[in-house]
Amino acid sequence: MKKCWIAAGLAAAMMVTSLTGCGSSDGKKAVESAAVNVPTEPLGDTVKYDPSQPINDGKDISVEFWEWGSDNLFQELIDGYTAIHPNVSIKLVNNPWDDYWTKLPLSLGGANGPAIFNVHNSQHENLINYMAPYEVSSDDLDADFNGVSAHVIDGKVYYIDYGIMTGSVYYNKDMWEAAGLTDADYPKTWDEMREVARKLTIKEGNSFVQAGLNFNGTFHQNYLLGLNYQLGQDLFEDDKKTATVNNDAMKAVMQLLVDLYEVDGVGSKDFGAEGADSFGQGQSAMTIQWGHFNNTLKTNFPDINFGVFEIPVFEENPYAYNRYNGESTFGINKNAPADQQAVAQDIVKYFLANNDIQKKFNIAMSTFPAKKSLAEDAEILANPSMAVLADHIDRYIWPGPMPATMETSLKTAGENVFFNGMSIDDALAEAEETIHNDMKNSSFESVESLYKYAE
Repeated sequence: MKKCWIAAGLAAAMMVTSLTGCGSSDGKKAVESAAVNVPTEPLGDTVKYDPSQPINDGKDISVEFWEWGSDNLFQELIDGYTAIHPNVSIKLVNNPWDDYWTKLPLSLGGANGPAIFNVHNSQHENLINYMAPYEVSSDDLDADFNGVSAHVIDGKVYYIDYGIMTGSVYYNKDMWEAAGLTDADYPKTWDEMREVARKLTIKEGNSFVQAGLNFNGTFHQNYLLGLNYQLGQDLFEDDKKTATVNNDAMKAVMQLLVDLYEVDGVGSKDFGAEGADSFGQGQSAMTIQWGHFNNTLKTNFPDINFGVFEIPVFEENPYAYNRYNGESTFGINKNAPADQQAVAQDIVKYFLANNDIQKKFNIAMSTFPAKKSLAEDAEILANPSMAVLADHIDRYIWPGPMPATMETSLKTAGENVFFNGMSIDDALAEAEETIHNDMKNSSFESVESLYKYAE
């Protein structure tokens, strides 16, 4: 899931930012830069950046900045910074995703690692011991950004989210209109969603021509790991370590999936193996996907006329709508020389305070800005995947960088129910046992209790 999200987001980011220049094939050569406007006034709201302040006393200095893709987007950030500080030379180094998480920790543990590097929260345990805390207070960060509290460790912050992504309903506008549906028919509840999905379903005899809703392939990510929150059920016990998936809420979510296919007949485990692809190929009228799907559709399925609406809920005013994950700000290498760390801290502050570059990163990744001042920005709200989150952005929960067994075990549970005839009770009991065994030696701790509306 995480890798798919990033791959799709970064591929689109390369397209979005391609007008700034052309990078080398390996991403290690600086791209040709567009004209850069150098600010003369301080940037930012609470976290501010003063471009008049010299860095490294104006003396020349070089640092490396590692990332795993989207060279042009990062180069635009670098060009803006070095236009202010021409004494700073920043070498952008691209390592492919699969290599990045092996090479980066090894490099950070040595004397010649990058001063600053891109972070993904799924690699938190792999990186945190090499990271220096930000020289920005958590209170100042919290004033400007949503979700900061989940990233505070002993009063310090090592990275935060600059953008937030979650699951929403993507629908085919042409199929919607053909079924006689209008904007007034966007379902708010799951009962309404089931009714709409039935109207969008087309069959010839017992064979599907068009599925009303397709959740194949990603039901564990888009339903089982998220809709539990609508029913007031966390994914982890109060000890923050013990997973709970064999509970009434999870059983209700799994039963919803079964009823959609086997009672309502709006789709089938045997029609469209992957819901995302089936939607893109015009076989399914609706699918629930994360924000990266906006870029996937525009890149891979440009002929699909699609819209987006917020995920339905079981009842009005839920505890939370869904879980979210975030695109992370940059890490600072605590083992880098002090002068390089100072530059890295300055780059981070420039990024945090700069609304223009924040907006560009979020638009490229189809993430809703964590920065509060961008919540009503017209360019942000022009992206349907972002706009649908605006009203309830504080009603989404980040459980923390969950171990992979949470996804894989619940995927197996769903497959056992749909393909192997296992009961929901038995499938979830087996999944929970597997998760507990897999997490015996994990240092993971949930941050669900830091949710703004935690009970």
